[in-house]
This record gives sequence, structure tokens and C-alpha cells, in this order.
Amino acid sequence: MRGILVILISLFLLAAKVEAGEVVVAPPGPNSVCPVCGMFVAKYPEWVAAVVFKDGHTHYFDGAKDLFKFVREVGKFDSGHSAADIATVAVTDYYGVRTLDARGALFVFGSDVLGPMGHELVPLASRQDADEFMGDHKGKRILTFDEVSAEILKGLDKGASK
Repeated sequence: MRGILVILISLFLLAAKVEAGEVVVAPPGPNSVCPVCGMFVAKYPEWVAAVVFKDGHTHYFDGAKDLFKFVREVGKFDSGHSAADIATVAVTDYYGVRTLDARGALFVFGSDVLGPMGHELVPLASRQDADEFMGDHKGKRILTFDEVSAEILKGLDKGASK
């Protein structure tokens, strides 16, 4: 019984320190264009997000907001691929400016920090970073990858921060 308790406590402590894993994605070229908005992505390296397909094809985005729009409707933006073809979804960590697995990152909604396309989901590697960012930049909510809904994306486009 004591052994099980030690294991459970250890798992809890490990979970408290979990950060989004760093992933390696080739940087966008100077002519890489976001398939959602048409913006040149390389101009904003601190906001770059990417989807890498199993066949190696990569799409780059000027922020997490457009990445989420793409992932929700892959066929609308790339008729040659589907969501099932996605191997990696990556975002750039706001504080570390390093590429993270988006599925493990946290996203702050409703802050006073604007991205290249205005109101943005700000990717962060850990709960501690997200909490700090919330306090420093008047964030409204911390979301996981799966919590970013169509409603959240529409709110960002409208400039909503609630």
C-alpha cells in the first residue's frame, strides 16, 4: 500500500512540472506564406507555428490562431492533405522563443499582447510560465490545445478578450 502511495505522489509531482516538449521543425523560408491569411511568416519568427505532414510537407503560420484555423479545416486550406496526415503541430514558446509541440503547450487567451494578426493565442511551455504571463499581460484564460474552440478563434478575430 505504501509503495502505491509513493508512486501516486511521484506521478503527481512529475505532472506538476510537465512542460510542452521541444520539437525540431525547419524554419520557414523568406517566401513562406501562411495558408490561412497569406502573410509572409518569416518576418515574425517569435510567432511562427507549423504543421508538418507525414510526407514531410510543412505549412507555416504567423501565429497559433491561424494554425488552429488550419488544423480545424485542413481540406479547406490544403486539398492534398487531411488532419490524419499531420505528424507534428508546433508553436513558438513566447518566453523561450523555441519550437514546442503544440499539443502539450498552454495558450493564453485575452491578453494585452498582440501578434502579427492582432489578438492572438500566446503559446507557453509550462503552467508556471502561463500563470506568470497571465499576471503580467492581463490574460483572461489559460487553454490547452484541445480547449481552443471555434468560438475562441472567432472571438480573437473580433477583438474579443473575454
